[in-house]
Amino acid sequence: MKVLVIDDEKLVRWFLERALRKWNHNVTSASDGNKAIDLLKSNSYDIVFTDLKMPAADGSSVIEYLNGMANTPSIIVCSAYITPEMEDDFRNRGLLALKKPFKLEELEDIMKKITTLNI
Repeated sequence: MKVLVIDDEKLVRWFLERALRKWNHNVTSASDGNKAIDLLKSNSYDIVFTDLKMPAADGSSVIEYLNGMANTPSIIVCSAYITPEMEDDFRNRGLLALKKPFKLEELEDIMKKITTLNI
C-alpha cells in the first residue's frame, strides 16, 4: 500500500517509515501540512498518518483537504494530544487515532484494522 506519513517530529517519521517499509508498504513522508498537501495534489495514497499540531498547515488542514478528495484514503491521526472525546469524534468521522507515544504493536494493530476492514 502507498502510505503518506506527515509529522514535524523527525524521529516519529523515521519510526513510522521504518516499520511500514518493513511490512512492505511504499512510504513517503512530509514534515508539515503544506508539504503534504503538495504531495497529495500529485500522488494518491491508500493510507495517511498525520500529526495534529505542526508548523505551517496543521493536521486539521490536511484532513479537510483529504475529505475533499474523490477517493479519500484511510486517515490515522497521530498525536500526543488526543483526548477520549477527540477519539470518539474521529471515530464518528471515519478516522482512526494513534496516541503518541505508541508502541510498534499498536501500529501493527491499526494497520491490520485498515487492511482487514478496508477502512
